[in-house]
Amino acid sequence: MLRAGSVVTCIACKNLLPSRMGVKFRVPLQKLHPFSRAIHHRFSANNNPQRPPHCSAARHYTSLSRLPMRPPKSRSGGHGYQQHRTFWVARLAARLLKLRYIVLGSAVGGGYTAKKTYDEWKDMLPDMSQYTWIVPDFIWELSENIDLDKLARALPELEEIAKLLPDMEKIGENFTFLKSLLSSGLGSEVNGSSGLRLLLETTGDSSLRAPDIPPTSASMSDSSDKQFKKSSDKERIDQLQDELLRTQMKYQRMLERLEKENKELRKVVLQKDDKGIHQRKVKKSLIDMYSEVLDILSDYDSNYNTQDHLPRVVVVGDQSSGKTSVLEMIAQARIFPRGSGEMMTRSPVKVTLSEGPHHVAMFKDSTREFDLGKEEDLAALRHEIELRMRKSVKEGQTVSPETISLSVKGPGIQRMVLVDLPGVISTVTTGMAADTKETIFSMSKAYMQNPNAIILCIQDGSVDAERSIVTDLVSQMDPQGKRTIFVLTKVDLAEKNLASPNRIQQIVEGKLFPMKALGYFAVVTGKGSTNESIDSIKDYEEDFFQNSRLLRDGMLKAHQVTTKNLSLAVSDCFWKMVRESVEQQADAFKASRFNLETEWKNNYPRLRELDRNELYEKAKNEILDEVISLSQVTPKHWESILQKKLWERVSTHVIENIYLPAAQTMNSGTFNTTVDIKLKQWTDKQLPHKALEVAWETLQEEFARFMAEYKGKDQDDIFDKLKEAVKDESIKRHKWNERAMDSLRVIQHNALEDRSITDKPQWDAAIQFMEETLQSRLKDTESVIADMVGPDWKQRWLSWKNRSPEQHIRNETKNELERLLKLHEDHTAYLANDEVTTVRKNLEGRGVEVDPVLIKDTWHQLYRRHFLQKALSHCNLCRRGFYYYQRHFVDSELECNDVVLFWRIQRMLAITGNTLRQQLTNTEVRRLEKNVKEVLEDFGEDNEKKVQLITGRRVQLAEDLKKVREIQEKLEAFIEALHKEK
Repeated sequence: MLRAGSVVTCIACKNLLPSRMGVKFRVPLQKLHPFSRAIHHRFSANNNPQRPPHCSAARHYTSLSRLPMRPPKSRSGGHGYQQHRTFWVARLAARLLKLRYIVLGSAVGGGYTAKKTYDEWKDMLPDMSQYTWIVPDFIWELSENIDLDKLARALPELEEIAKLLPDMEKIGENFTFLKSLLSSGLGSEVNGSSGLRLLLETTGDSSLRAPDIPPTSASMSDSSDKQFKKSSDKERIDQLQDELLRTQMKYQRMLERLEKENKELRKVVLQKDDKGIHQRKVKKSLIDMYSEVLDILSDYDSNYNTQDHLPRVVVVGDQSSGKTSVLEMIAQARIFPRGSGEMMTRSPVKVTLSEGPHHVAMFKDSTREFDLGKEEDLAALRHEIELRMRKSVKEGQTVSPETISLSVKGPGIQRMVLVDLPGVISTVTTGMAADTKETIFSMSKAYMQNPNAIILCIQDGSVDAERSIVTDLVSQMDPQGKRTIFVLTKVDLAEKNLASPNRIQQIVEGKLFPMKALGYFAVVTGKGSTNESIDSIKDYEEDFFQNSRLLRDGMLKAHQVTTKNLSLAVSDCFWKMVRESVEQQADAFKASRFNLETEWKNNYPRLRELDRNELYEKAKNEILDEVISLSQVTPKHWESILQKKLWERVSTHVIENIYLPAAQTMNSGTFNTTVDIKLKQWTDKQLPHKALEVAWETLQEEFARFMAEYKGKDQDDIFDKLKEAVKDESIKRHKWNERAMDSLRVIQHNALEDRSITDKPQWDAAIQFMEETLQSRLKDTESVIADMVGPDWKQRWLSWKNRSPEQHIRNETKNELERLLKLHEDHTAYLANDEVTTVRKNLEGRGVEVDPVLIKDTWHQLYRRHFLQKALSHCNLCRRGFYYYQRHFVDSELECNDVVLFWRIQRMLAITGNTLRQQLTNTEVRRLEKNVKEVLEDFGEDNEKKVQLITGRRVQLAEDLKKVREIQEKLEAFIEALHKEK
């Protein structure tokens, strides 16, 4: 039997197929299904005898497979046709006639054998009806929710399959044609043999070719007849090619319908699973697990040289080259903000693509889902991405290295992780930071230097290739092109603008640029309008390539065009790179974990491995315990502190502005009137404010004191900065209740109006308070005078100190003024002008030049000392004056109104301290505790704040150890799931 091979059978079948097998309309080659391409390759010409034929049923299709459609090349007979004997043709015809019997016999015998084998196996199978309980319930529920009849109807009918088989009637007609050759004589025999030789030569197998037949004298003489036969053979070849293309298109339509039905059924299953037909926890997909690892690694900064070498697809290109548009076509949604010539991508955007029942998008740090089928959600998503980009850019910068993580799910989306980088620029324009160009270059290099990163190099086809910047950058990072995929965008504009379309062919063949790549693709991403939808862009792309002469003339191959083929190719490369490198990366992190654990054991053997968040929670509890301790302060302690601090704050005002002016009066009535007026003014304006300031400062000091005392109890000093910051921020936020000021003013006014001292102990307490205050002021005044006049004779002799010229002048002035006070002990608080002149002349007479201002300043301190000394002596006399006070000093030369004043001040301090203590314990301590909690909550949500306040090698080591463990665990889980999927 003649071994004609698959190609002869294919061409014979093409010749015999009836015209009804296909509809005459054009289908773009890029839309051919992979199965159809496999069929075409199986039955196309093959000039390599060693290469085995393709098996479409077992061959795994990838978009990188090159499946160009090439017409079979007819081989010219260089030596002419040789004469053959008639019995050779007869033997060949006889073998061809046996072919139908073999086909029919094989079909009948094979069917019978298959039926017999099926019956035997069916009898051997046990009855499984008793074991239906083993099958989970959700399997039966799935069968109820999936329309199996609809799926069966989607399968091709037997009649349609039968139409694809060879037409036996047509084969019979061809056999009749061969029989006629045997009866047509030698000349017709030679012509028939030449036609058969044309069929055999297309196989590419030398063993199956007909022997060369030398031309007869009749054929050599009749050149016109030979030319006619050649033209008829060429027409026949064209006809066979058209028949084959129509058959492929029919396959394509059937497979597209099945693929659509499969996609709908898969979507229904995913929706049912999403709603929870069976109450099982849905596991994360592979791509989601991988994306989580990349998110953790984006925040990981190791000191152990464990770099992030996990694969991801890095999208790089010149500014406005169409990077974002290509990414949107792969994601099947217009998700990125768009601009006209300006920089829109200001920070890296990591997009995790995965398959799902609904077309949605979600940020890593948000729970909101954006429905990509709704224009409102699309606009909101673009706006949110733009806001996040601008927020990540620091002041004075144009781009940011901070990564925005986004996940997109939808039916039919290829699984992969892409990172869209800011476009490479050649010039820094107005409004950009001066280092923008260098920042983008360094950022792009940082992503591309990952040896496992897939570089998706985007080149604008509408501009001159010589203006490209990114190609040089990519060739530096990947000189061998082992992980680079080149994409030429805006091919429609390139074909329209370029005078020589061969230039596009040179680009996609890798002959124009110095860079190398795994594959080259040409895509069209729309007409440039921001309002175009993804579907309209796809239709425009398909229409363009269907009508483009680039594909028609063979400058581009079918597998090199459309973003669909691009996404398939990128996804295949991505997962291939993941499978090859992920285990190596897991081993690297395992070694890094061992190094970190060893360092911790050697440096902190008795401490737990608490990371920054855990340390913050521990510090938070300690601070709250310290705030609660404020409620345990006794009332007596609060009042004593408040009284002491309030008197220190107001004592100067009381002595200088109230007591001393009133004491200069001549009688008790004037003294009491002056005191009442000044006390009323003081209470209305200053005293309540001073009291509240003192209370707030006291609360702060007590809070700080408790924190300091708690620190001594084995507290970790790593919390010092945090506690100080919490204290300062809480105090800053705390505001005293303003309504308390009005009530406090009324209480203080009533306390100062009371003059009735009820018993002797109160009188003695007032005298003691007055005496202590005056002695303190006298001591301060004497210290001031000593500083003015310098060391006395004892200090000069014993300590070898000398007076300065100014101190000498002041000392002489002091001596002169003291003589004046001895002469006039009841002198007023101020010197008259003539007295100042007298003192100055007396000093000039002793050779001391003095300024009148200096005389008055010295007099003020001397008189103050003189007055306080007299007040102290008067205070001693009033110790026994309580009896006269009860009689209102009638028939008595002793007047102790100053004692009554100090008693009023002392009582006001006690009442104010009690009032402030009640307000502190009942209101302000609780409000401070609330403020502290709010500050701690705010700090807990601010990671940058925690990094600033909780620092040190111990913290960083615990952080690294936690992240390395988490990365290793997630990588191991991902690798296990990856092996299961294989």
